[in-house]
Amino acid sequence: MSGHPVRKFCVLVMATMSTAFLVPSPVPASADEVPDQVLAWNQHAYVELILTANQAPPVAALHLAIVHGAIYDAVNAIDGDFEPYLVAPPAEPWYSEDAAAAAAAHEVLVWLLPGRTSQLDGYLDASLASIPDGPSKEGGKAVGEAAGQAMITARTGDGRFGDTSFTEGFDAGEWRALAPGLAGNNFKWVGDVDEFLVPDAEMFATSGPLPVTSDAYAAEFDQVKSLGSATSTTRTPDQTAMARFWADHATAMWNRIFRQLSMSEGLSVAENARFFGMLYLTAADAVIACFQDKERTHFWRPLTAIANADTDDNPATDADTTWTPLLGTPPYPDHPSGHNCLSSSIVETLKDFFGTNHMSFSATHATLGITRTFDRFSQAIAEIRLARVYAGIHFMTADAQGASLGKQVAKFREGHYFQPVS
Repeated sequence: MSGHPVRKFCVLVMATMSTAFLVPSPVPASADEVPDQVLAWNQHAYVELILTANQAPPVAALHLAIVHGAIYDAVNAIDGDFEPYLVAPPAEPWYSEDAAAAAAAHEVLVWLLPGRTSQLDGYLDASLASIPDGPSKEGGKAVGEAAGQAMITARTGDGRFGDTSFTEGFDAGEWRALAPGLAGNNFKWVGDVDEFLVPDAEMFATSGPLPVTSDAYAAEFDQVKSLGSATSTTRTPDQTAMARFWADHATAMWNRIFRQLSMSEGLSVAENARFFGMLYLTAADAVIACFQDKERTHFWRPLTAIANADTDDNPATDADTTWTPLLGTPPYPDHPSGHNCLSSSIVETLKDFFGTNHMSFSATHATLGITRTFDRFSQAIAEIRLARVYAGIHFMTADAQGASLGKQVAKFREGHYFQPVS
């Protein structure tokens, strides 16, 4: 490395994570207002993981995969129409699927959040009280406990909460902490977690960012410099709204959309178990592959790139040490975009589950009141790819390759998991 010093410049940086991580999210409908225990325990997981524990999007996505993977195996063991994820505990078709879902979710959430055991026990008591007593409930509960324990065994020592620090560099194009002492917990360990579905996350490695000396890089540099500036005169009001809307906690935002779709489509208990299981197990592997690729490419963020453009050996880029992005820059590498990895895997899974891209849905930002409406799943990922540039936090290549990575993970899952029993 050439050892270029980090330039001193004023940045609007959060010490540990971006605005996309810290926006509080509204509580979904209470458990007695939903039709089944898959949705009830999805609500409990949302409240406990995202609102109470304040887990960042990639962390919450991993833990929701653990919860919903266990729920899927429990309910599917009774329903029997699809292949299991991990296990198919012995079950009778007349066992209560609701009891199985509640017991499985409770089992893994107590393991994930031992300090919340009393609250989680209360949730379980309420769930079981809503189910008629008898062998059906007891059988379902036993199946759920078995599925939960199988998940706990599978995820014990799986690499969560390991090394927090991405590799820094000081050559042109290499990621570095945004300012001295502000690297914080930047979730490098997410890329070290054992995969849920895919055999090796490295199989989804991207082709990487553009060379900083290239004309194509200079074009993307000018694009984000203009459209992503906090004081941009080229970004439209709708583009600003788009950037702010998709800066909501990504996992929370999508979870609210999932619940809306489940309710509007009237999914059954077994369908909900498969729906949420598919979505979160796929998303978890997309996030793991994404963060693994961030460490591999360790590419700098627009904030650093624009301040240090006089070191990139590209005559078409001009440095500006006063430039700031519209939104706070996350404290980890640019490439690929985590939001796009996560969201693209979700969009492809939604299309696969419903068998169509053409479904209408809307969502509202948790605190800003911004609502956006879509009539195709693909419209959402198209917006997110642009929104991260408008926010000033990603180069377009990071968004495009992140979206491609998420799609590839979903295609792998489509061919290997959640297959009908022949």
